[in-house]
This record gives sequence, C-alpha cells and structure tokens, in this order.
Amino acid sequence: MGEHGLCKATTMKNSDTHRTQFDHNQPRNDSSSATIDSRFNQTLKNVQGLLKGRSIPGKVLLTRRLEPADELTVLSPDYRRTQSAHETGTSDRINTILDEDVRNTSKQGNTANVGKLKSSASDHEITSKEVQRSTIGARATDSARVMKLTKELSGTTVILERLRELAWSGVPPNMRPTTWRLLLGYAPPNSDRREGVLRRKRLEYLECVSQFYDLPDSERSDDEINMLRQIAVDCPRTVPDVTFFQQEQVQKSLERILYTWAIRHPASGYVQGINDLVTPFLVVFLSEYLEGSTENWSVSTLSSQKISEIEADCYWCLSKLLEGMQDHYTFAQPGIQRLVFKLKELVRRIDEPVSRHIEEQGLEFIQFAFRWFNCLLIREIPFNLVTRLWDTYLAEGDALPDFLVYIYASFLLTWSDELQKLDFQEMVMFLQHLPTQNWSHQELEMVLSRAYMWHSMFNNSPSHLAG
Repeated sequence: MGEHGLCKATTMKNSDTHRTQFDHNQPRNDSSSATIDSRFNQTLKNVQGLLKGRSIPGKVLLTRRLEPADELTVLSPDYRRTQSAHETGTSDRINTILDEDVRNTSKQGNTANVGKLKSSASDHEITSKEVQRSTIGARATDSARVMKLTKELSGTTVILERLRELAWSGVPPNMRPTTWRLLLGYAPPNSDRREGVLRRKRLEYLECVSQFYDLPDSERSDDEINMLRQIAVDCPRTVPDVTFFQQEQVQKSLERILYTWAIRHPASGYVQGINDLVTPFLVVFLSEYLEGSTENWSVSTLSSQKISEIEADCYWCLSKLLEGMQDHYTFAQPGIQRLVFKLKELVRRIDEPVSRHIEEQGLEFIQFAFRWFNCLLIREIPFNLVTRLWDTYLAEGDALPDFLVYIYASFLLTWSDELQKLDFQEMVMFLQHLPTQNWSHQELEMVLSRAYMWHSMFNNSPSHLAG
C-alpha cells in the first residue's frame, strides 16, 4: 500500500459526473479550476464553522441523485474506481455526510440552523434517526447493500472495484471472511480457482511453521531466540480486555503467526504493535466456525486442522496488509513518522485553534498519534467496533496509508472542545485514555463520514494543504 501523499488527485475534477450547487434548483458550472477552488474554500469554512459551533451559511449539495435502490448506500471515497451510470454517485454521499456532520457535531446553539438544513435535505438522504435505530451500523446491513454484496460474492468472478465500493461502508459479519480475503488479494476473484489457491497457501503456511517455528532453541540464532521471547511476552498483553484472547491456544496461534511472519520478513522483523494487527483477522476467520459472542468462544472445540487453516488465513492476510506499509515497521519506523507529520498539518488546516493549543502546550503529535498508526486504532476503540473500521481500511486498498491520516484527524477532532480546555499533562492523560468505552457504531460512522468529507475536499484542492 504505497504512500500517495495528502494531495493525490481525485475524480471530483471530472466535470460531467461531479457538479455542484449551493441550492437544490440552482446548478453551478464547475468546469473551471477557480470555481472548484472557490467551492472547496466555502466548504472548508463551513466545516470550520461546525467545529467552532458557529452557524452555517448554507449547505453544499451535489446534483446527481441516487437511484431508489441505492438510498442507504455510501461508497468509497476513492470513487475514481467506478463511475458507471447504475452505481451510486458521489453527490449524495457528500450530501449524507454533510447532513450527519451538521446533526452530530454542531453545538446546541445551532439547533435551529440544523433544523433548517434538515428540512432542505433530499428525501433520499439518511436521517440521523435511521442511523440511531441500527445497533450495528445501517450502512453495513441495509437490505439493498446486502443484496448487492450477496450478488457480487456469488458471481463466477468478483469485480474487486465494485466489491470495494460496497465494502467501504461496512460488511455484514457472515460475509466478512470471504470479503476480506478477496479485498486483500489473498483469495482470487475467480470462484473456480479460489478453493485450490486457498488450499495451496494454507499448506505453504504449515510448511513455514514446520521450517521456522517448530524448532528447538539450539537451532535458532540469538536474535531469533530474543524475538520469540518478545512475542511470547506480548501475546498475553494483546487486547487484554477481551477474555477470548487470554486463552492459551489463542495466544499460541498468535505466537506462531507472528514469529513465522517476522522470520519471513527480515527487513522489519517483529515490532510491537504487529501483534494487535492479527486480532481482527483471527476473530473474523474464527467466526466462520464459532457462533455467538466472542466472549463465549473456545477454540478447544475446533480441530487442529481448522485452527491451522485459520492461522494460515491470518498469516497471509497480515502479509498482504503490511506489504505496502512495511516502512511503518522498519528501523525508526519512517512511514509512521511521515503520516504523523501529515496528520499535524491536516489538523492545522481543519481546526487551527486546536492545533495552536496543542502547540502552545508543547505536546507533539508523535506522543499520542504514533500508537494510532502503529496499531491502526485497535487500542483506542472498543474491540467490537474494530472489524467495522477494518471493512473501510481494507476497502481502501493501496490508498489506506493516505486515508488513515483523515480518519485519525476526524478521530482527534471528535474532542476539539475538550482538548482546548486542557493543559499539557491533562491532554497527555486524556489522549492516552480516550472516552470511547461506550462508543457505538454511530460514533464510528461519524468519524468515517467526516474523514471521507475532508478527504474529498483536500484531495481535490491541494492548495488547502500548502500552508
């Protein structure tokens, strides 16, 4: 997943598909770059107004309407991938996101203004009540999207770009294992080849375990012994608040996966934090065989062959995930340092008062954001929300490192007002123990919606990041 930078181009500059208007009945021509820049300047001011609790002068709307079957569909920000006429347009995705942002991030003093915006919104937009009624995320479960996912996954050849579009907004749990294998390129799109490829890759993993892990220490180097000991220490610390991960067999599976991966990737080896990245895969692939709450799972009910297959799937998916992010885990972790710098710059452009306060207090972004990038936010939110977040991660594909910056900016600015009231020590403690323990899918969807909106704005107008 290569680094694309904050300023990659997107197709909102393609004039025919993405037109804008500031009133439902008054379209604007966006053929000139000056008009586009003006539009994003206005939108930026609107977002900043939301963050500061000011009233909003108007709502940016985009003209293309949804088809009835797509009313609840929200597609990937990387909408360059597909623009065919029958698929959901970018326009209502922005509409929905702006509406949600207004309803959820404005201060109480803006209630009347928000009401006006709501009354002007299209009948096709998602209302906040609809979001609230769903306990596991409306976007992941609405019937139209489930039907589309079912159809896509049951085809002879899966169209990956279409699958990414659908998966970005969430995948139903029963479809997640297959979807994740496909999104990561571990399973081939052609269903006729899939079973054979998975069988071969699982056997290859077993051979690697036999070759590298199932050895006496006398046949390992000192570095390998130390690495294995560190992994053995870290496994019991992995997701400590979920009792399932405290099972001895689960920790042994983690150990085998991590050690085998580290031996086969000597450029980075094992780095603390990679242990967290295995856990979503482990839960998702175990869900094909275990039912009910994760807290009640026991891997002792599974055969050794099933456990080996699950480990293999986790190993190969971890490898695919980290292929484009390996410089996040090499010496000095330069990839993470670059993203932390970009996060700092983005926050400065979106919410200058928070950025200034953090700087005045002497707090460096690396002090709190390093863990976010290192563990991909797994330690910051309830574990039951992690797989939903990872639906979006994996749907982003090669663009994930870039989009992480926008997700984490949105995550941080959830507490914009609170942060500005804290001194250095208080901010450090607050950011190390963020109040997310009671979060539901609704809060996570808001973080992703804001991230998508800012990604759309800034990537279309690179000058916004130019200081």
